[in-house]
Amino acid sequence: MPSNIAEGMTRPTIKDRIRFLHIARGSCAELRTQIYIGMEIDYIHREKGLQWVAETKEIAAMLSGLIHKQFDFGKC
Repeated sequence: MPSNIAEGMTRPTIKDRIRFLHIARGSCAELRTQIYIGMEIDYIHREKGLQWVAETKEIAAMLSGLIHKQFDFGKC
């Protein structure tokens, strides 16, 4: 996720920046899926896994905020 964000913020257009933020948010969802799988097969302790799931949801919400800010910035 951090690499997608960093790469996107160096792009010359708002459209490209938004695309990379969407990719980062997708990576966040992929991580959440892997956490659920890890908990299901007892590789990740349920309590820790649920904490990580909550954190990925918070990060996804922050990325959504950044995406909306980029839209607002592009309107200026």
